[in-house]
Amino acid sequence: QLQLVESGGGVVQPGGSLRLSCSVSGDRVDDYAIGWFRQAPGREREGLACTRNRPNLTTVEDSVKGRFTILRDNSKSSVYLQMTGLKPEDTAVYYCATESTRSLTILRGRYVCPNYDYWGQGTQVTVSS
Repeated sequence: QLQLVESGGGVVQPGGSLRLSCSVSGDRVDDYAIGWFRQAPGREREGLACTRNRPNLTTVEDSVKGRFTILRDNSKSSVYLQMTGLKPEDTAVYYCATESTRSLTILRGRYVCPNYDYWGQGTQVTVSS
């Protein structure tokens, strides 16, 4: 049974950093795209970044580009979201997700994160002084 487990959330001061981890069962990290999302209370879910193998492609959404980085370690079946320069508006529950179709869409030279079919339970990130 496919499982995605997020960890690494917590409370951090503005300007601080956190590294979130997404542990994925099986060989999915190597075969399928993995992405990160967040959802704050009263707000819509927001896509942040995604990564895939073969071809090796990564996308970080403009809203967090320059502060967030997505990393993948196939040997550990894990994908990470490195967050720096955190702001109070980054406070949210952060989720990782994966797809089931290995879709590949390139639009104007940019890898488009796919639609996802499987989700983790999320990890809370709170940015507060």
